[in-house]
Amino acid sequence: MTTLLVIAKQPLPGRVKTRLTPPFTPAEAASLAAAALADTLTAAARVPADRHVLVLEGEPGPWLPPGFDVLPQVAGGLDVRLAAAFAACAGPALLIGMDTPQVAPEHLAPALRGDGHDAWFGPAADGGFWALGLAAPDPALLLGVPMSRPDTGAVQYERLRAAGLRIGGLPVLRDVDTAEDARRVAASAPGTRFAALHTALTTRPHPAGAGTGARGTGGQGAGGRGASR
Repeated sequence: MTTLLVIAKQPLPGRVKTRLTPPFTPAEAASLAAAALADTLTAAARVPADRHVLVLEGEPGPWLPPGFDVLPQVAGGLDVRLAAAFAACAGPALLIGMDTPQVAPEHLAPALRGDGHDAWFGPAADGGFWALGLAAPDPALLLGVPMSRPDTGAVQYERLRAAGLRIGGLPVLRDVDTAEDARRVAASAPGTRFAALHTALTTRPHPAGAGTGARGTGGQGAGGRGASR
């Protein structure tokens, strides 16, 4: 049984994409997170798999398409939560985050076909990873991997290599953590909800003083640097 997992956080103002604030307000940052999540889930739903699962911190919203099972995230660090998501799978599984709205079905499909690989790895531009696929999910491959660091992706990849796994490569994608990330991702995926909302928010005038807020942690990439998850 193949499983496509999306790990995500409910897009609430002040709880997600806080590194976008400023220039965006907390409500605008949460709206961008919701758009990114909707784009990600739409792409995931188009990938053939026996199960599509949203591993969620919080409550489902209108951005959730039909056909997804929803599992709550367990308590603990991100490595623990990712490991638990894989532990809930009975066969080959691919896990992605919510921070790459530019993801397309063709990015994901090879990892669920297997193609003779034991693992699939999608590096993120910030040094983390946006996707991880395992033919035989083993939580031990993730537990103890330091998350949200510039070397997270390198450490995770070495963990797979040291286990003797045959690793297939997925393309490098950029997580949306900062305003510059958002600009670049929107430009690269003009047909997405995320890009349309980003354009609307960045081309309309803002009142003086708008867009300020506390800096903090971001959304929910699979293993990127900026996410609080």
